[in-house]
Amino acid sequence: MDAEAAKRPVTDQEIYEKIWDAIAERQIGPGTRLKEEQLSDIFSVSRARVRQVLQNLARDGLITLVPNRGAFVAKPSIEEARDVFFARRTIEERLVERLCSTIGAEGIERLRSHVDDERRAHSGGEVATAIRLSGAFHLLIAELAQSQILAGLLRDLISRTSLIMAMYQQKEVLSCGPDEHAAIVDSITARDAKKALAVMHHHLAHIENQLDLESERVVARDLEDILGL
Repeated sequence: MDAEAAKRPVTDQEIYEKIWDAIAERQIGPGTRLKEEQLSDIFSVSRARVRQVLQNLARDGLITLVPNRGAFVAKPSIEEARDVFFARRTIEERLVERLCSTIGAEGIERLRSHVDDERRAHSGGEVATAIRLSGAFHLLIAELAQSQILAGLLRDLISRTSLIMAMYQQKEVLSCGPDEHAAIVDSITARDAKKALAVMHHHLAHIENQLDLESERVVARDLEDILGL
């Protein structure tokens, strides 16, 4: 949090976003227990407010509330993982197809600038930043396509993808690289919808193929020090 935010009480939405970001950046793994008392101390808010945030996260499918045990970051099954990538392909191919006919010079510049930021994070070994920027690239495409409905769906799917990768990724590799993103931007810039669809399909297939979707694994961590402000 910045200095200005630290001077005022944290909002429920800010707590939600902080936890969501930690999940999306794979700092909190599947199966991690989210303790009300601990979160209350971290954010200096009442347990009742923490409980409401956890209910909102459960509503959005990011955590599971277990009676008499508490809240845990969701552990997507193999079939759920496959469904997430199916949904992402459907949504993101629609978005890039739309952008090929609607994007302007400013939008293209924003995409290229974002890819440049990704390249710097990769070359500098900034893993957490690279993961965050990778997801943000896909959300930027949705923003530029001006579809609030698809953007909302995609935001949820990207967070679920982070859980899936934390559980099933075969080796320590970044979720998607700037070169593939650059190829997507090139096809959009050329307004080549057919190529844009093919490149996005290949890109998402590449991410999915990095996963071991044959055997279930359980990953659990304690919450200590992950969400400290």
